[in-house]
Amino acid sequence: MSVRILVIAGSLRSGSHNRRLANEAARLLTLTTAEVTLLDLADYALPIYDGDHEEAAGVPAAAVQLAERIEMQDGLLLVSPEYNASVSPLLKNAIDWTSRVRKIKGRPVQPFKELVVGLAAASPGRLGGLRGLQALRPICQSLGAEVLSAQVTLGDAATAFAEDGALTDDHARLALDRLVETLLEHAQALGRHVP
Repeated sequence: MSVRILVIAGSLRSGSHNRRLANEAARLLTLTTAEVTLLDLADYALPIYDGDHEEAAGVPAAAVQLAERIEMQDGLLLVSPEYNASVSPLLKNAIDWTSRVRKIKGRPVQPFKELVVGLAAASPGRLGGLRGLQALRPICQSLGAEVLSAQVTLGDAATAFAEDGALTDDHARLALDRLVETLLEHAQALGRHVP
């Protein structure tokens, strides 16, 4: 069985630099033997996490579906914008709800436990979303994920992509290539579903 990798962008904006970076990462991953899925969080509409809502109505079906998708993976690549030096609220909310899923079809689950996670960000600023990834890393680790030390921070993202979506900067391309390669290696070595 090939390793399964899920790519999620933490933005819904159609012109998002992070969606473009997620698309390019997914394209690179499809050139390998991995089974790759590019997931759009727009397909998993979730209310803002609220404990009262959870107590009254339970975990939303979209959160259960998202948790099931994540739980089936060997690796996960999160590509997230930086919001006020922290995590994208869209992605944080999706993680919060997903972490509340305890059972899928009667089977106990911890969607992020022992999941290999790679992180990337793109930003028009020079830091390339670095502070957002610094906030995202401990969130994933607290849920039991194995977060790679290698990451991609793409600065000056407004001019970083060619018309076909490829990265124009050699350093950025190399960094993304290394992240994809490292994610695959670790997913194969530590992956939850690799025989």
